[in-house]
Amino acid sequence: MAGCARRTARAALDWLSAHRGGFALGTDPLAAGADANRTWKPLGELAQMCAVVKHLTPPGDRLHDTAGDLLAYAWQQTGAGRLLHDLMRLEPFATYPLEVYAAFAGGGLRHQGVEEAAATLTATRGWRTTEQQPNRRLGMANTERRAGLSPHLAAQVLLRRTWLGALPEPWTFERTAGYTLTHVVFHLTDWGLRPQAVPADVAGYLTAWLPPWLDTCVEDGSWDLTCELLATGASLPRPLPAAFTAAAWRRLTQAQDAAGALPEAARSGGGPLPRVFETCYHSTVMAAFAAVLTIARTPRPPDGPPGGPGSVSGTGGSA
Repeated sequence: MAGCARRTARAALDWLSAHRGGFALGTDPLAAGADANRTWKPLGELAQMCAVVKHLTPPGDRLHDTAGDLLAYAWQQTGAGRLLHDLMRLEPFATYPLEVYAAFAGGGLRHQGVEEAAATLTATRGWRTTEQQPNRRLGMANTERRAGLSPHLAAQVLLRRTWLGALPEPWTFERTAGYTLTHVVFHLTDWGLRPQAVPADVAGYLTAWLPPWLDTCVEDGSWDLTCELLATGASLPRPLPAAFTAAAWRRLTQAQDAAGALPEAARSGGGPLPRVFETCYHSTVMAAFAAVLTIARTPRPPDGPPGGPGSVSGTGGSA
């Protein structure tokens, strides 16, 4: 399993590096009516993954260096935070500018003007009463914390208002519930870096039911959601045993093309999904994210390479 995860991470980061231009914001990212889901959202997702990879890999490792280079590129796209500051002034009650900024802050890249503006905005009644789905509200609590602010609601309280927090009947799992529960775990654990934040009852529930849900997604060829479920399994206090995830990792490795791209799904509309940037970028980002979390939390044999818990030293070598 660890070998499959290493190959997946290397190939995914290489593809993302080669296709970084697809994450560029364009000539006018502040234009009124611009679709943030096609500009700011992909850039923030890239930054979030790179921040985690950098945190979990040692300097000099190929994965660490590639992620650091991509994170620097993404930060440059924001004008070192200046454009995010401008965006917050133009759309003061939009949540996505602060969410994107929090991804960079998690990687140690900060902008004083953004944080000063965020401190003002998040203290308003309008911000605190914005109507959101429970999982989004949990995400905002983590966003506020990462931006150096005091979350206005406790994460554990917010958790119990989500689908996952209710420990629902496992047969009610479907695509929307799958993406919701994975992001609940990501927000709760700060994108896998604080697995101890998952309560025991939720961890036990996921340990029991992630394996059959994962098998269903692999059988369906839903590679994007498969990656998210694998990342969730690696974010638990006791990560899912390799016996439950090894087959999924083998299938993901096979689904990647020679350049490292992973499509969101095996098929769409009765035929193979076209392997273009728009259909591959998110699943490839998530493949790298899930792979590095898995490597970091896979116990090493007694004679394994040095580096201690969470180290993925040596992953830049031959797989």
